[in-house]
Amino acid sequence: MQTTVSEPIVFKGIGLHTGKKSTLTLHPADADFGICFKRTDILSGGNIVKASWLNIANSELCTRLMNSEGVSVLTVEHLMAGLAGCGINNALVEINGPEVPILDGSAVTFVKEILKTGIKLQKSSLKAVRILKTVKYKKDTAWAKFEPSDYPRMSFSIEFSEEVIGAQSKTLDMSNGSFVRELCDSRTFCRHSEVEAMRSKGLALGGSYDNAVVVDGKDVLSPGGLRHSDEPVRHKMLDALGDIALAGYPILGHYIGHRAGHGITHGLLKSLFSDSENFEIISCDQDIVDTLPGSGVQLSEVCKVA
Repeated sequence: MQTTVSEPIVFKGIGLHTGKKSTLTLHPADADFGICFKRTDILSGGNIVKASWLNIANSELCTRLMNSEGVSVLTVEHLMAGLAGCGINNALVEINGPEVPILDGSAVTFVKEILKTGIKLQKSSLKAVRILKTVKYKKDTAWAKFEPSDYPRMSFSIEFSEEVIGAQSKTLDMSNGSFVRELCDSRTFCRHSEVEAMRSKGLALGGSYDNAVVVDGKDVLSPGGLRHSDEPVRHKMLDALGDIALAGYPILGHYIGHRAGHGITHGLLKSLFSDSENFEIISCDQDIVDTLPGSGVQLSEVCKVA
């Protein structure tokens, strides 16, 4: 069955890149509605932006969605990961600004509030994308691919010169709450040397030690240090789940990423859907539903595993 949130949920905060305050409200939506953003600060014209890979407008450091009339929403990936990780298929996301609040830099606040408020089951059957063939997208030394799998899996590897990060890799069976137990509290991160460069481009204007992990060589400059010894690769997996959710359906397959950012995952989605022989859209029976990331997840499970 499909799902939505049981009642409206409100989040307030600033945007990581714009530095602008906004209020975001998750509203219940009918079956087959999908996830759509509504810019309530835009009063005329098309202020609805569907959360779809077809609407991806930019992939530099974050994911921006834009509709045909030029209305956009920035930094959607953490919210999309939280929705996918909780198994939410349908929601109207009202927001009164250009960027989703960054909160603490992870998806844990979204996840906790969704699970605390409750999830409503809907009678319509759920569809999913089953990967039939290996599909790969590569750019320079970064790449990502989908491989066939009977259940959702994710593998990710990163390499950074900073000693505190170095080389990290992780593989997870994404079924049955793995996201909320292991990934949802992992925060976005950046190198201290990159901060001024980003701000000179008009990015990271709302960034702080409270909503990002800032590293410098052997040191973590953000108070409290890392939440997990491999928090950076976990956050990359969080981002990837959020970007994959723009497929519009859960994906039954193995996502494998190496040094992959938003642009690589977006390119992979385009490659996947460019050829109908790569995939099939199936109706999910209960056995398949039980393999999906949000199946049966409880609030008490949030980030139990370090």
